[in-house]
Amino acid sequence: DKEERRWGKELKEAMELGFGRAWDSIRDANLATLITVFILFNPFSWSFLVTSGMVRGFALTLGVGVLISLFTGVVVTRTLVRVFYR
Repeated sequence: DKEERRWGKELKEAMELGFGRAWDSIRDANLATLITVFILFNPFSWSFLVTSGMVRGFALTLGVGVLISLFTGVVVTRTLVRVFYR
């Protein structure tokens, strides 16, 4: 936001550019965590991954938390910022 404002962009345009640039980092971090969740959950019962019920429970909790965090971090925050801007 600050960089775009220094370049003379309008506030709304600066916000949208900031959201767009932030999305790449948010997506990459959450995708890496969701891949880890998939491996820990071991849905195909791969024999080389020995997971217990506690590990699967942790993976499920982590996955749900990441998805909720992703939703609130992207959709809710973006919506609230747009509403407050108006």
